[in-house]
Amino acid sequence: MKLVNQLFAAATFAVAAAAAQAAEAPDALIKRISTDVIDTAKADKEIQAGNQKRVMDLVESKILPHVDFQRMTALAAGRFWRQATPEQQQQLSNEFKTLLIFTYSGALSQIKNETVEFKPMRADPADQEVEVRSQVNVTRGEPIQLNYRLAKSGAGWKIFDINVLGAWLVETYKGTFAAEINKSGIDGLIKALAERNKKLASKPLKAAK
Repeated sequence: MKLVNQLFAAATFAVAAAAAQAAEAPDALIKRISTDVIDTAKADKEIQAGNQKRVMDLVESKILPHVDFQRMTALAAGRFWRQATPEQQQQLSNEFKTLLIFTYSGALSQIKNETVEFKPMRADPADQEVEVRSQVNVTRGEPIQLNYRLAKSGAGWKIFDINVLGAWLVETYKGTFAAEINKSGIDGLIKALAERNKKLASKPLKAAK
């Protein structure tokens, strides 16, 4: 009976934790992730030294669970997404995810004394998609605009696009993806992304741009 009660308590805790995460407001979610990631990066000497594995582990554990990579990839691929087979869609999502991990990791490895400032969110409680706006304050130079688009799902809010310095990530890649697909097809795009990821994996993170 004691074991049954323990299992029930564990299950109740898991459900409550999931419900709490799902109920977290999108701006609160982004603020929590950003603070956690930046504080961790600042405090970790290995990350400061550019340890690729340590930085990528941070990205995968703290950021990836909150990103809808399939939707992000589908938006970047545009009309070509519907032409791809389920296997091609999965391969494309995986390569795009890997590319974005390198992008995030390269930025995180250079964090020193930056702080993040969040703007008031303009959204209705019933909205299924919102934009969270922020800026990264750097020691020298102008603040860097960093905005997020999130969509509500059964698992809570998920990021599906990011704006850096006025350019949305999905829109930036849409032209590149279309050009490669028109030239070499979906498989050609998958191959091109795989080759780029292979090159990035062999370089120090600070060179992964």
